[in-house]
Order: sequence, then structure tokens, then C-alpha cells
Amino acid sequence: MNIRNFSIIAHIDHGKSTLADRFIEFVGQGSYKGVSEQVLDDMEIEKERGITIKLKAIRLNYKRNNGETFQLNLIDTPGHVDFGYEVSRSLAACEGAVLLVDATQGVQVQTLVNLEKAKAENLKIIPVVNKIDLPSANKEGAALGLMSLGFDESEIVYTSGKTGEGVLDLIERIIEVVPEPKDYTKEYGDDTVGLIFDSFFDDYRGVIAFVRLLNGSVTKNSIVKLMASKVESKVVEIGFLSPKETVVNELKSGEVGYIATGIKDIANVRVGDTLTLSKLNPIPIPGYKAPVPVVFLSIYPADTSKYLDLREAMERLSLNDAAFSFEPESIGAIGKGFRCGFLGLLHAEIIRDRIERELGIDVITTSPSVKYLLTTTKGLELEIKSASEYPDASFVKSVREPWVSLVLYTNSEYMSDIMTFCKERRAVFVKLDYLENNRVKITYDMPLV
Repeated sequence: MNIRNFSIIAHIDHGKSTLADRFIEFVGQGSYKGVSEQVLDDMEIEKERGITIKLKAIRLNYKRNNGETFQLNLIDTPGHVDFGYEVSRSLAACEGAVLLVDATQGVQVQTLVNLEKAKAENLKIIPVVNKIDLPSANKEGAALGLMSLGFDESEIVYTSGKTGEGVLDLIERIIEVVPEPKDYTKEYGDDTVGLIFDSFFDDYRGVIAFVRLLNGSVTKNSIVKLMASKVESKVVEIGFLSPKETVVNELKSGEVGYIATGIKDIANVRVGDTLTLSKLNPIPIPGYKAPVPVVFLSIYPADTSKYLDLREAMERLSLNDAAFSFEPESIGAIGKGFRCGFLGLLHAEIIRDRIERELGIDVITTSPSVKYLLTTTKGLELEIKSASEYPDASFVKSVREPWVSLVLYTNSEYMSDIMTFCKERRAVFVKLDYLENNRVKITYDMPLV
């Protein structure tokens, strides 16, 4: 009854992590103390670039004025499109979403994309205008943008993650309108069922899985089973982030927390899998749509003796980044390396930086490319990811390249230039829709390259 699970979603740099930090201060300390240091964005790359790369799941215990205490499970998500898979994983573990809009920028493209994702999960969405403390803030304009998306003016909350203004009002609104976790006893009876929405590897505790428990409970003495890999292991530790790790004896239905599985093979714990107890065999939770890599490049160790270290680094990164894929390859002049798939160029850049900074391995990367499907004259279908794999032209019957359905949102004054640009890229026009506030929505089918 007193649990609220929600995500904060927004366009990049609209203040999600700063607002989440204020949540931690208000709820954990009772008052805003003006701390400027980022709490949730703790990776060096996140602080340097000012963006969120990894989602963070934090539990906060909030006491209302009437003495009633609520457990708030907050998930801070990335805003950049290359990390959209992180957002989809977060939303699947929640009942509500705080949709944040920068008062100086208004509704942006990732605002719309993340809104559609939240609607697809049937979440209760709370519209928020943030950064109202800035001199250039246009609260009315940002509010009109949200109203054009179907929200009522009375639903909009105005906040400042920097000064703390409106944060307590937002917390109260979350408690009032976000539904309590659904009762899944009809679907699962007494079975324990949890959704793994994030994970990472610890040298001493094995794979740490972040779980939203839908039904039942898990205790420290439990033997858990992962339904996809069919691996069983005794629980090493149970806890939650608040924002530091807090160990507890039990994780109950509706709660969000972490389970140290003790499993050493990171390939056995995958995001989207269903966690249950030994000897139980419930229906698996409908998983996420598997992310499809669209940009490929090769990563090789600068020092060939570091190949095995690089392989271990790849495995660790792929554990808590389900959108990152890799497979071994070899080029005579360079040696052994890996062909890697990413959701975009920023995604590729972040992975490379994490390998070099966090794991201390200098690497060489090739130019990015996409995947082609080639049919030979003998009827064989081949996946071509680099020019070196392309066979002699006399053996080629046909080649297919990846296309995307592209939706563009823009102000009408830029429409002509954008349509010209798309035409030059071999795009096929599908439709044009006029929206409110001088905006247009243009749909194209076009090659990914």
C-alpha cells in the first residue's frame, strides 16, 4: 500500500539527476543543504560530460506530515537516445514516471520519445517543468508544450532541482497519483517472481542483479533460479541503494532492490530475465524487446598481450549494458580483437572510454559501419559487417542494407531544409503532420547510412 515505484524521464540535460539528488536530500535529511556534488551520476565519464549513462535505482523512506511513511523507489534514467534501452528497462519496473521538461528549452525530441515509451507501459505520468529558477526560464511556454501533449494545466508541477523549489510538492503528487504496486497473486499464486532490470559484477559477491519483485519474497537463505539460463545459486546478500548500499534480510513483493547471486559466470544473468526460487516454475515475465545494434566497429588492444583482459572487460560491460554486443574477430596486421555493436556513435564512444579509463586497457578502434545482408549466386545469405568480409563481386547476387522508419519533429521554418537533406540521403517521404505551437512531424523511410 505504501510503496511507490517511479522513473524520472526527460530529454538530455533537462535536470533529471539534479532533481533526483534533491529527492535524496529532502527525504533522507529532511531539508535542502545546498550540496552541489552529483550523487547519482558517480561515474567519472558521467560527471565529465554532464550526462547520465547508467540508470540508478534508489530507495527512499519518506514520512508525510500526518506521520504516514512511504517507500519511494526512484529510478534515474539517461536522456540521450543512444541509451534509450536503459529507459525502457527502467519503465518496465515502475508504475509511474516523472516527465521532466527544461523551462528554458521546452519540449524536446527525447521528451516525446520517452513519453511514448511510458504510455506503452501504461504508467501514470506526472508532467514537470524544471529549472524554473533560471533567468531565461519560460514556465508558461514549457507548460503550453506539455499541454499540447495532452496534459491538463492542473497536472503540471513546477520545480527547481538546483534550489529545491517545488520538490516536496512533487513528492506529495507522486504519492497521491502513482498507483501502488499491482497484486500479482492471481497470476503467480504464492510463487516468487522478480524482473531483473539491471546488473553488474562484483569480484567477491558475483553478479549483482537489480530486481523489481512482482510477487513473493526473497531472503538471504533463499536459493534463486534464473529462468532463461536455468542456473540456481544461493543468495549471498540482499539490499537496496539509499543511495549507498543498505543490507536487509528480505526483499518483498512490490519492492525494488539488489540480490547478490554469487554467480561467477556473467553470461548466466541477463537483463530482462525472470528471477524465481529453486523448484518453482512460474510463467516468465514478458521480457524486453531485444535491442538491435545499428552501428558496428572493431576494438583491438593496443598491446596484443592484453587480449584476454579486453575480453573480460567486454564481458563485464555487456552484463550491465544489454544493448552492447561483441564477437571475436582477427585482422592479420592488427591481431585479435572484437567486432562490437552499438546503438549509436555516442554509445560506442562511451564504451571505448570506459574500457580505457575504468579498466586501464589502451585500445585501437576502426571506423564505424553498419551491417549488410548479402545473397550469393549460390543462394547463401551472409551478414557483412566490414569491407574485408565482402566477397568477389562475381559471387554476389544481391545486397540489402538496413533502413529505418524515421520520425522528425521540428519547427515549421526548418521543414524545407530538412526535407531537402533527407531527399539527398535517399529517404522516401511517408507523411507530414502539423502539430500545435508551429511544430511539424515528418515521417520518412531511409537508409541507415
